[in-house]
Amino acid sequence: VGPYVLVTPNETRRNQLQQIAKKELDDLERWRKEHRPGPIKLVPQRLGGKESEAQARQNQQMMLMQSKYQQKHKREEYIKAKKAAEEAEILKKKAIQREKAERLEVKKRQQEMQRREMFSEDQYYKTNELLNRLDLGLPKSDSCQIANRGPESTAWMRSHTYKQALQEDENRRLEEMKQEQRRKAELMAFKQKQEEEARTRAHQNEQRSYFQSLFIFCCILRVNDAFLDRLQNKRRPNSTYQPGYS
Repeated sequence: VGPYVLVTPNETRRNQLQQIAKKELDDLERWRKEHRPGPIKLVPQRLGGKESEAQARQNQQMMLMQSKYQQKHKREEYIKAKKAAEEAEILKKKAIQREKAERLEVKKRQQEMQRREMFSEDQYYKTNELLNRLDLGLPKSDSCQIANRGPESTAWMRSHTYKQALQEDENRRLEEMKQEQRRKAELMAFKQKQEEEARTRAHQNEQRSYFQSLFIFCCILRVNDAFLDRLQNKRRPNSTYQPGYS
């Protein structure tokens, strides 16, 4: 254990604090005695309502059923709001997916256009190179020019066939994209239909359980009323009825 310093308390300061605390407690007790409430004086009056016991029970039952219907109405409003929020979220997701698909399609078209431009430039150079070779390798007679028109027509046919192949490839890819979007839309619609059916079944089960609980409550209430009526009939010959008291 290390060294420590013990400080003795100031006895005078302690006595002063105790005197002040005692004086405050005495003042508080004196104030409580001075401000103690006096006796309550009320005018005697008859208690109880103006309606009968049966009417009071009927009103109580009506209020309880109204509260049940109000809770049911609130629950239905909550379900409708939740369903609207879910539909809005689904529409938002659909819009986002549609926008992504449109951006992807635009990007693919741009890439295809760039590829076509590069191919057309390369094809132009290759065609010029082939024509230059043909011009340099053949004589300038009319018969040779007429006889050697075949390679030019063959190059044109190849270019035309390649363009048709590119067009068919593009059409095929566009058709595949459309089919993919159609499958996604059908899948989302199927999922939405399943969710709607699940919500409908849950709502029907909730309504069924609510009506069952309400029926059980009404049966219990009828049994209690019958028991109270029998008890009242048994006690009526031995007690006097005083109007205005319940």
